[in-house]
Amino acid sequence: MAVNLRRHTRPRLGFTLVELLVVIAIIGVLIALLLPAVQQARESARRMQCTNNLKQLGIGLHNYHDALGSFPAGYVSYDKYGSISSLPAGDYDAITWDAAPGWSWGKLMLPFVEQGNVADALDNRRRVWDQTLQAAAQTKLEMFLCPSSAGPTEPLLVVDASGAPLDKGAGSIYLGRSHYVASHGQEECWGDLSGPSGGLGGVAGKIADGPFYRNSHTRFRDVIDGLSNSVFCGEHTSRLSDKTWVGVVSGAYVHPQITSPDNGAESAATLVLVHSGPAAGEQDALGNPIIHPPNFPTLHVGQMQSDHAGGANVLLGDGSVRFISEVVNRQLFAALTSIAEGEVVSHE
Repeated sequence: MAVNLRRHTRPRLGFTLVELLVVIAIIGVLIALLLPAVQQARESARRMQCTNNLKQLGIGLHNYHDALGSFPAGYVSYDKYGSISSLPAGDYDAITWDAAPGWSWGKLMLPFVEQGNVADALDNRRRVWDQTLQAAAQTKLEMFLCPSSAGPTEPLLVVDASGAPLDKGAGSIYLGRSHYVASHGQEECWGDLSGPSGGLGGVAGKIADGPFYRNSHTRFRDVIDGLSNSVFCGEHTSRLSDKTWVGVVSGAYVHPQITSPDNGAESAATLVLVHSGPAAGEQDALGNPIIHPPNFPTLHVGQMQSDHAGGANVLLGDGSVRFISEVVNRQLFAALTSIAEGEVVSHE
């Protein structure tokens, strides 16, 4: 009888340790290759949402103009210089002459971006810092928040020059946060700086040359440089400093969250407005005029700043949105922020 000498072996049911390690290594390499692409895709989506936010703000600004004949004021301040000192002590700032009520461009246009309920809760006849309005003033509005901003999104605490909570005699003041600001051009934001004290900081008579400033009422026909050649709004990450859509609180200050040699606390108007510079003789350590385009290394609380790589989104006067590179020619960007200086600019 023949004997079957073939050896019977059991079929293998799994991977060997070596094979398993090879598979894990391959998966790791694939993840490493795909992760940057996934992150880039996510940032592209966030940047697109940021673009859409600014477009929505542009629609609101144009709707406001169509209804009322001008764009909203950068912020509203009692401006009767001859009698401002007769106001209650907490209602005005003796240095900047900012006064009540303080409502900003963002708040004023709320009825034109389907936020009429919030606007109605914030009575224009009252002050921004009125404690009875605090609940509405702290409203989180997604259209004012860039999804790429690495800073906080909760309401900001209004502080004084020392960084302590500003005391208006009725408790701390919190305001809804914004990652978007309006442009007051190259000069300071107070409009006509002449006043009973002879002006501010030695620059009496200077007029803000951007679309938004204290008590501004810019119209289409005032934008001589062209709506498509004028920056109206832009980004400002709360990682750098606090901004709000609500308004200006007289006596408040905006402090940088990131320090650099050329930045420091600024007055209350920078809660809602920024500029390109140079204003009021701004100079760097070498005596050169400071112009700060988006994401400029000076990290000025009064400049546009985003957490997008390479630059920031800006809203132009015609309602379009453009991405401005952080290496844009500084003189070109300064020209884009003024509205009636007659500069010839190129978007190439």
